[in-house]
Amino acid sequence: MHIGDFKETYSSDQAVFINATSRFWLGVLFAVLFLFPFVAGDYLLFMANLAGITIIGAVGLNILTGFTGLISLGHAAFIGVGGYTAAILSTRFDLPFLLCLPLSGLMAAFFGIIVGGPSLRLKGLYLCIATLAAQLILEFVFVHWESLTGGIRGMNISPPQIFGYVLDNDFKFYFVTLVMVILCVTFARNLFRTRVGRAFIAIRDRDISAELMGINLLQYKTYAFALSSFMAGISGCLWANFLKTVTPEHFPLMESVRYLAMVIVGGMGSILGSILGAIFMTIVPELISTFLGFLVNIFPTAMSFLFPLQQVIFGLLIVIFLVFEPHGLAEIWRRIKNYFHLWPFEH
Repeated sequence: MHIGDFKETYSSDQAVFINATSRFWLGVLFAVLFLFPFVAGDYLLFMANLAGITIIGAVGLNILTGFTGLISLGHAAFIGVGGYTAAILSTRFDLPFLLCLPLSGLMAAFFGIIVGGPSLRLKGLYLCIATLAAQLILEFVFVHWESLTGGIRGMNISPPQIFGYVLDNDFKFYFVTLVMVILCVTFARNLFRTRVGRAFIAIRDRDISAELMGINLLQYKTYAFALSSFMAGISGCLWANFLKTVTPEHFPLMESVRYLAMVIVGGMGSILGSILGAIFMTIVPELISTFLGFLVNIFPTAMSFLFPLQQVIFGLLIVIFLVFEPHGLAEIWRRIKNYFHLWPFEH
């Protein structure tokens, strides 16, 4: 039984995997994720891809909101920038998928820096309103700049290719999504072991004290917006290539609220919370849809309540987690682990 860990150096205290047990279970997780598409059906593969793409976007928002304390209501718009950038580069300039991926992230990061510029003078509700303005402006651009974005009809994309290998189904795309999720989560997890990540946390906890310690608030807040938007752009590129189409309907204000709900439900300031929140908020609509499917035979109009019921449940989940478990699903998971660390002993 695992009893305890005694840290003798700072590097060991900051280690991601503190013992062989954690490394073992990580290996088991990777094995399960690799074998999953070989046993899963088309529907589960579709949901797995969707959840993976959502995880990348949620991790990006948690860097900004959970770790740096900067609330954003424009995250869906930055994902849209990444999606449209990928569509334009692949259809009009015939650039390969592996080149569109980082360029989509960089384009979203560029807009994120523009939005993050006023963050030195704005915070709290005022910054929230500023990001809301960015969301509405970019939505307007997506719809009305028809010569570039295709307007409300959107744009269609051919199946992406990697070194001539065509990713024309969910099975093939799953491995691309999996690799990108691992890379983004690994980067985010290690980010907060660095000077930049610790500066983000200091700004979140007390920005005035952080500035007195020599942290350049504008510089690091800009870094936070850029990194968050970069991951949003990566998520948008994967989204566009996965669905093979991109339209303004994919990136409304409600989608930004949904990402904020993922961070709150999963756990603010937790990479694991981003993953759990994204998976949870992706599965919930499907569970609602399945439940209402059973009611169709009894109440033929039950499906008409699907969309408004989703919004009600999202709102209730946010309120419930804020009141009863403000640290989200990540805290619940931590308590479960701590229980089994001592099980079967009570003390």
